[in-house]
Amino acid sequence: MQILHSKIYEKHKNGTPLLVMHGFLGMLDNWGSFGKEAGEYFPVHLLDLRNHGKSFHSDSMTHKDLADDILNYMNFYNLLKINILGHSLGGKAAMQFAVTFPEKVEKLIVVDISPKAYPSHHQEILKALESVDFDKVNSRQEVEEILAKYIPEKSVIQFLAKNLYWTEQKKLAWRFNLKTLSEHYNDFVSNAVKFGVFSGETLFISGENSDYILPQDGFLIKQQFPNSKIVKIKNAGHWVHADNPKDFTETVKTFLKPD
Repeated sequence: MQILHSKIYEKHKNGTPLLVMHGFLGMLDNWGSFGKEAGEYFPVHLLDLRNHGKSFHSDSMTHKDLADDILNYMNFYNLLKINILGHSLGGKAAMQFAVTFPEKVEKLIVVDISPKAYPSHHQEILKALESVDFDKVNSRQEVEEILAKYIPEKSVIQFLAKNLYWTEQKKLAWRFNLKTLSEHYNDFVSNAVKFGVFSGETLFISGENSDYILPQDGFLIKQQFPNSKIVKIKNAGHWVHADNPKDFTETVKTFLKPD
């Protein structure tokens, strides 16, 4: 059994641990500032999803896989009950875990994603990533220049470039498993969370300037997460935690405070 790579912040051992999962093509490092700050109040585990960051690579990438990975991680670290937070693809994983293993979850936080199936919307990004020939590039700057031919937003290019690393053969490579993520894209993006109900306290956080959670998604959300509320964070798009970290962290801490 393979266990997800993680980074743990726990100034105090007491309190329900919070497991945090990044989005598509992200990694736990994207959540470092949040983990450090939240780790002052309760244990925080930042996870790399399978096929991302420093976690294991696999040919399979379904919501069920992601939920099973979380269960295996909990068993490995002897965590009986958790709070769980996921952004985007990580949010889908968190929702799938909560409806599959509701007895394991105290509170659920879903960041800027709903349980529905989404149309394919990363084609240009995948095309850009696949156009990089690592036999021909010798620097991060060269990679970024290739990505810029397909991707106009500098912030997206920088986000993707964080995944570059030097192999033992002194060649650049992607940390994520581009082959599986590209081939199985529809298994995790264009699929809804499998039906099930999580009745525990649930918080959906959306970015004010993002269209990932639409008003009409409210009905679907309430069907699977009857004890949920949606909070909008001002001055934030899809990457809510990066766009407005202060309000985001405050919202999470308030929600996780023991009753």
